Amino acid sequence: MSTTVPTTPPAVLPVANDPCWCGSGRKYKRCHKQLDGRVVPHAVSPRREVPAHIVRPPYAETGKVQRWQESAVKTPEIIEKMRVAGKMGAEVLKLAGEFVRPGITTDEIDVYVHNLCIERNSYPSPLNYSGYPKSVCTSVNEVICHGIPDARVLLDGDIINLDVTCYFNGVHGDTNATFAVGTIDQESKNLIHVTEECIWRGIEAVVPGRPLSDIGKAIETRAKQDKLGVVRAFIGHGIGEQFHTDIQVLHYYDSHNNTIMRPGMTFTIEPMITLGTWQHRMWNDDWTAVTADGKRTAQFEHTVLVTDTGVDVLTGGPGAASPNAPWKR
Repeated sequence: MSTTVPTTPPAVLPVANDPCWCGSGRKYKRCHKQLDGRVVPHAVSPRREVPAHIVRPPYAETGKVQRWQESAVKTPEIIEKMRVAGKMGAEVLKLAGEFVRPGITTDEIDVYVHNLCIERNSYPSPLNYSGYPKSVCTSVNEVICHGIPDARVLLDGDIINLDVTCYFNGVHGDTNATFAVGTIDQESKNLIHVTEECIWRGIEAVVPGRPLSDIGKAIETRAKQDKLGVVRAFIGHGIGEQFHTDIQVLHYYDSHNNTIMRPGMTFTIEPMITLGTWQHRMWNDDWTAVTADGKRTAQFEHTVLVTDTGVDVLTGGPGAASPNAPWKR
């Protein structure tokens, strides 16, 4: 996969007119200087195996995702299964967040998450989904989402989003959160804080009989209060027996996002909030999305259920990385 950079940057970088450290033959200033301080691809280890006794989703062996018409409104049986998978995902995410520290690689985080899932007899849903090579997404600093765990070492002052999904008993439980690596600056602290507020403002907007656009309006309104950007290219999605279903949850206001929320619907809310532009660019691995201006971004995600009176957060509550609204703690 990520072969754009064959080696890691040296501890002492060359001066502008020296040959670039990557071996391209170009001058450093014309090659990798513009990436100083930025996250760049590192070596990706082979895909990890899942023991034979673990029940797998349909795409696990081939990497090919075959979609079917899954009901937007879940049966009570499916909802109860999703509660279990959601709680499991929340547990794994909380433990993975506690594992984050300077000096470890994102690949080590992947090993840890992979093993946590296996210990719970669950399949790590990202693994081989449309060919994704790892069991968790690790998105550092300016990486918006879908960062592939690799040999990059986490540095004091980084921020990292961990996106965990557990497939258990035929359903998926999807959740993520952004964590500080060591001591971070105040701007990054505020970004994480506001992003967590944004998701809970969006969750509060889940009301049966109302359109999905209420969620995006609530999120965008909160982000704009701090002059932060809201990523548009990546959105929340329906979830259940399939990892992704047809429900689309925008994190910005669009009146066309007018599907009416009904009791029994399950979907994710997962706003990506940036210090700068909402626009993105893709790495050559076709997975990793980064902010177009290189500024930092944070994300939180929960799987939610629309109830008769409001919302039930299937990946929240005690033991979750983001258990409830920050202003209610």
